[in-house]
Amino acid sequence: MKQWKAYIKDFKYYLQMEKSLSENSVVSYESDIQKLMNYAELCLSSKQPSDISFQDLQHFLKYIAEFHFTETTQSRIISGIKHFFRFLVLENYLQNSPAELLETPRIKRKLPIFLSVEEIDLMLSHIDRSTPEGERNLAMLETMYSCGLRVSELINLKLSDLHTDEGFVSVIGKGDKQRLIPIGKSAIRLIHNYTTHHRQHIAIKKKNEDMIFLSKRGGPITRQMVFYVIKDLAEKSGIKKPLSPHTFRHSFATHLVEGGADLRAVQEMLGHESITTTEIYTHLDQYFLRENILSYHPRNTTKQ
Repeated sequence: MKQWKAYIKDFKYYLQMEKSLSENSVVSYESDIQKLMNYAELCLSSKQPSDISFQDLQHFLKYIAEFHFTETTQSRIISGIKHFFRFLVLENYLQNSPAELLETPRIKRKLPIFLSVEEIDLMLSHIDRSTPEGERNLAMLETMYSCGLRVSELINLKLSDLHTDEGFVSVIGKGDKQRLIPIGKSAIRLIHNYTTHHRQHIAIKKKNEDMIFLSKRGGPITRQMVFYVIKDLAEKSGIKKPLSPHTFRHSFATHLVEGGADLRAVQEMLGHESITTTEIYTHLDQYFLRENILSYHPRNTTKQ
């Protein structure tokens, strides 16, 4: 299987250096192609990539379906296979890709859970601001909601990423792609209060001087801590929804769409590669409108 291993190695380098994919994405693609390589060795008489046919790939997909992979996982595997064979064509290892006609399974998209503005205000009101950690948590959650950040983007946010005079923050998102996001005055004020009056009293560990949100021990705050803070506040607020840090990102996007924000602008702020990922929030908006319209419509009553 030397050809497989050589091609996979080149493909991995291509994803890292030319496509600038995140390490997690590269590992996932590599793992998926290795599944195909193992299948070729076991079930296709050790066929090399140059000998793989469309029918071989169809049989492989039936094979992995028997392992009850989710539709999302199957879709990712197909995407990885398509990228792999396109790469081989690009590098002139193959003339044509046998994967182009593979069909991706339709994924049933669940509407994400989000908080209302009132629920967010309620949660933030339960933060104990008499402690440095409370001031940090308030600034942290306000920033997450103000900018629609992923939790990984939040915990890696640096002082040098803040451009408060211009009202923007600079964020490194998936695939190491940088984007500028508007930040609200409330978040700016709370960050300034935390960094000026509380953060400066922490014994900051080396190489963490530029990190905004720090633990008591002077290191960067962890995603687990952010998760715990949100769960704790939800419990204190009596909110029964299953919440996570991503809920604040969903709430940010939902409230923007509800308020009439341009979908392309929301896509840019969220850092979505495809507009179709952002379009799920239009479904949330339609659900919001439906509930409001039906609750006020004179014909939508039990009395007839």
